[in-house]
Amino acid sequence: MTDKELATQIIALAGTRSNIESVAHCATRLRLIVKDKEKIDTDAIENLDRVKGSFFNSGQYQIILGTGLVNRIYDEVVSISGITDASSKKEDAAGEKQEYGNWFQRAIRMFADVFVPIIPVLVATGLFMGLRGLLTQPAILGIFGLTPESIPANFLLFTQILTDTAFAFLPALVCWSTFKTFGGSPVIGIVLGLMLVSPSLPSAYDVGSGAAQALSFFGFLNVSGYQGSVLPAFVTGIVGAKFEKFLRKHVPDSIDLIVTPFMTLLVGVSVALFIVGPIMHALKTLFWLRLNGYFICPLVLAV
Repeated sequence: MTDKELATQIIALAGTRSNIESVAHCATRLRLIVKDKEKIDTDAIENLDRVKGSFFNSGQYQIILGTGLVNRIYDEVVSISGITDASSKKEDAAGEKQEYGNWFQRAIRMFADVFVPIIPVLVATGLFMGLRGLLTQPAILGIFGLTPESIPANFLLFTQILTDTAFAFLPALVCWSTFKTFGGSPVIGIVLGLMLVSPSLPSAYDVGSGAAQALSFFGFLNVSGYQGSVLPAFVTGIVGAKFEKFLRKHVPDSIDLIVTPFMTLLVGVSVALFIVGPIMHALKTLFWLRLNGYFICPLVLAV
């Protein structure tokens, strides 16, 4: 059975195109939101060639296909049916927005939508790290009559590019995916994320090790880069995407191309560096103190 034939069978057995509200996918599963789940022939779908199972979760009918195959089947389903990416919302007869699942299910789905697209890059980076560690082991090098000192410096630099880039620019990846998930412009999201790790800011790694000092603003705000950080970029992405969508509705079309990206980036990076970042740092510090048995009242820390 070809990919197109499998996609056609899935659409038919899911109650035909008219029963499918939206479609998306994660790393291994095709996720359908349907109008009436009673119309789905679950047994027939699970008996299809290359389908490994199916289940309902968080208001979605999820078909297990496996890595690689799920991307191709998703593309075929979208091509055949014309259905776009899934949304956690739909409109009822009165035009009101209705959400699938409770708040916890929606939160889990939101996190999955943001972070699942990033996983392949992190997995690849992890494999590069493991391979680099293996190839630089003295025991492995000894097989070829080499020592760690005999490895060329440029080769080590090349391996650092493979192993460090994804984590150093992780905020850019998170911001890009968050903007995409929340309906913003992904290109604005990735630029906003890159601003969080700009070379003009002291690196978070250097500030943490004491090799550099954080920038001081207004006499009390310490600002540094957010290399390797996830939550500041995630929150910034949500704020930036929401603000961009607000501007799209209120800025005249004649100046939208100039004003909207300009204001989104300006407000986004200001919120990230002066509000979200310091708050996240304070919460992390409190959590760390609590874990070490030295809980201090936030009021005392503020003083």
